[in-house]
Amino acid sequence: MKSSFEVTPKAALALIQKGALLVDIREPREIAEKSFDLPDVIPIPLGEFKTRFQEIPANRQVIMACHSGGRSIMATRFLVSKGYGKVMNMQNGIAGWDKEGLPIRKKTKQTAGAKLLQMFGKKS
Repeated sequence: MKSSFEVTPKAALALIQKGALLVDIREPREIAEKSFDLPDVIPIPLGEFKTRFQEIPANRQVIMACHSGGRSIMATRFLVSKGYGKVMNMQNGIAGWDKEGLPIRKKTKQTAGAKLLQMFGKKS
């Protein structure tokens, strides 16, 4: 769903490089699998958003992101309803960000041998 509050992943990165804050509203398990490789990201899961949104500076440009843009547009609209004037939703979320080749951190996969060594208390 397109809205006037939306920004493409590349445009979002340009705004972030100029000082905008990225707020990732995915669940911790989603972030553990794949995350934005940026120095300044605030993770606030959507389920906690209404009680934690005050952690987001009201005077700073904010980019909201989730997996594909659906949850983050809801959070964007919520912030606007609370008086935040500089908030945008990233179109297509981290899926679009990854597709455009922007910086991503992925969970490293362990080999079966490394998992066994870890299980038995030995470092690989």
